[in-house]
Amino acid sequence: MKHLPKEKRDRLILVCLGGLAVTAGLYYGLIATQRNSLEEMAKTQTEQEIKLQGAERLVSSTPQIQRNLEATLASLKAVEATMASGDDMYSWIILTVNTFKENYKVEIPQFSREVPSEVGMYARFPYRAAVFHVRGTAHYHDFGKFVADFENAFPYMRIQNIELEPASASASSAQAEAEKLAFKMEIVSLVNPNAR
Repeated sequence: MKHLPKEKRDRLILVCLGGLAVTAGLYYGLIATQRNSLEEMAKTQTEQEIKLQGAERLVSSTPQIQRNLEATLASLKAVEATMASGDDMYSWIILTVNTFKENYKVEIPQFSREVPSEVGMYARFPYRAAVFHVRGTAHYHDFGKFVADFENAFPYMRIQNIELEPASASASSAQAEAEKLAFKMEIVSLVNPNAR
């Protein structure tokens, strides 16, 4: 550049600066926007691939979900088969409780007729309830074990409003029955609406 005349040197510098400006303009105007567009497309593609994998996983799990649904429905039908239904709920509760209490030292001689009631748990709950008032006698620990096992054995029944008091005994059996309690309670049972 030292041997070039000043005008040529200035023109050469201007051409180089102009070339750099055009190159920078092309880079920021076209290449950078295209690169940003490609990055956005790659990000969108990755998101779509993740959604596709989720959908494929859901579609592949459909048979398992169907099997789970069928097993759950069969389990529900089995439970509903043991629920109170129809017009003879009084004999059903007596039979159910007497069959269950065979392994417990609990005496339950009195059952009341059912009192129909609403469950009131969830909106549009498909079951109604029946309340049975029950009286009996038992020792404290035997009664506690009976109540716990009863509610675990029958998931559609619960025991509520338990009243305990000392059992009144005759003089001859007072010594042997001194620790016995008399109880009153309510057994609330769901009623199967589908049974005929």
